[in-house]
Amino acid sequence: MFSTQMENKEISMFFSNMSKANVREHGMEKKGKEKPMESPVPSKSLKKIYPIGFQRSSSSLSLSSLSLSLSQNSNDSTITDHSSTTPLEQRISLALSLIAPHHERRAFVPIVKNVRQTRQPKQQEEHPNNGELRRCHWITKNSDKVYISFHDEQWGVPVYDDNQLFELLALSGMLMDYNWTEILKKKELYREAFAGFDPEIVAKMGDKEINEISSNKAIMLVESRVRCIIHNAKCIQKIVREHGSFSSFMWGYVNHQPQINKYKYPKNVPLRTPKAEAISKDLLKRGFRFVGPVIVYSFMQAAGLTIDHLIGCFRHKECVALAERPWRHI
Repeated sequence: MFSTQMENKEISMFFSNMSKANVREHGMEKKGKEKPMESPVPSKSLKKIYPIGFQRSSSSLSLSSLSLSLSQNSNDSTITDHSSTTPLEQRISLALSLIAPHHERRAFVPIVKNVRQTRQPKQQEEHPNNGELRRCHWITKNSDKVYISFHDEQWGVPVYDDNQLFELLALSGMLMDYNWTEILKKKELYREAFAGFDPEIVAKMGDKEINEISSNKAIMLVESRVRCIIHNAKCIQKIVREHGSFSSFMWGYVNHQPQINKYKYPKNVPLRTPKAEAISKDLLKRGFRFVGPVIVYSFMQAAGLTIDHLIGCFRHKECVALAERPWRHI
């Protein structure tokens, strides 16, 4: 506080002497006789006290208005100077720019150093794939065409046909040994070997058919896997006799309405759910094999009992539209 008062006092004394000198100088110029008055303060002293340059002015700007300008600018929060200049030097520089002749006046621009400009990151484009269809993140540029086709046309579409449900249940069970791409490439071979996954026909297969299928190198199914599929076909027959159809039985677990999820990231998509665990437990009681919670949930995703397309995938809205239709049993 004391230092600020001293600075204001020095500035007032300096500009008081400057204004007196200007008045006397103008008077002498009119008379044209007397010598111009020297500065009341020696230049060496000025340089010592105020180490900045200044110019004389004929401006009629009063000291009171100048002080108001100084006080307003000194309180302006937008002026920030991180250089080595002191507040007193800044204020004197501003004052001199105001009293300079009109053609020599320059706008007071404080020097600002070490100010970091923060740039906001650019927003991601809504279609980062250059106009291509946005799919679930597990579909990449390296994905096989058969896998992409399965994702775009079948995965998540509600299935109501008994044979198709049996096929998807059998293919989901093969995920213990293969991935979807490998399974889908052999899908036609599986259909041919298992008579289009007709439970009535598959349930009647014996050792001869089992040996033929298990010895087929193109299919690459071990004997235990083949017997498992045939055994599950017999379990489906029992369900059909009790519930009328395998489709009606399976869709009853979800109240005949697909479960619509709104996952944003792949990490949000579960491998198993309480519903899948309940279905798995019931199927095991009915004699089914290779129907653990993970396999059952994969089956539910493929058969459209649950819709797990990511919300950014173009198939999400399409599958939701199919799921919201009235339940129909074929």
